[in-house]
Amino acid sequence: MELDGIPVNFPGPPAGIARRNGLPYPSMEIRVATRSDIPQIVGLVNVAFRLAEGFFVEGDRTNPTQIEAMFQTGTFLLADISGELAACVYLELRGERAYFGLLSVDPDHQRQGLGRALVDEVERRAKEAGCGIMDILTVNVRPELVPLYSKMGYAESGTAPFPAHVRIKMPCHFVRMSKDLE
Repeated sequence: MELDGIPVNFPGPPAGIARRNGLPYPSMEIRVATRSDIPQIVGLVNVAFRLAEGFFVEGDRTNPTQIEAMFQTGTFLLADISGELAACVYLELRGERAYFGLLSVDPDHQRQGLGRALVDEVERRAKEAGCGIMDILTVNVRPELVPLYSKMGYAESGTAPFPAHVRIKMPCHFVRMSKDLE
């Protein structure tokens, strides 16, 4: 498959879902991304977000330049299944606080525990690094996200503007949510 001229390979789900070490697939590995992963990250984020945000965002959610810039301030964690990218998340350590965003799961792997496995991993890494609070941003026009993250222990803690570089079809803003990691 190609997305905007970039080859993207998303595998289908394996037969049956087995959990090993808390991971939803026996062949799943969570690893830190390198810059060579940028094209795959861009492709995955854009495919996943296009399905979820296409009704209010025009075009792609990100591009290689934006993802490259994020490598300066944080880390991307990738969930590989049998060596193929299936999900990713961005983690930024900010002193006593941490932030995660761009949680993206290949549409063929959604609702199978990959997103939750990555959330658990970023929370574990943030806590291990000495962060006491995790922050996330959800968008107000996706009301299903607040209850989802509330079930994971996150509570609304404010709002923030939607990024100016993202072309939107309707007014929207971020809902900030935070979780005590202690």
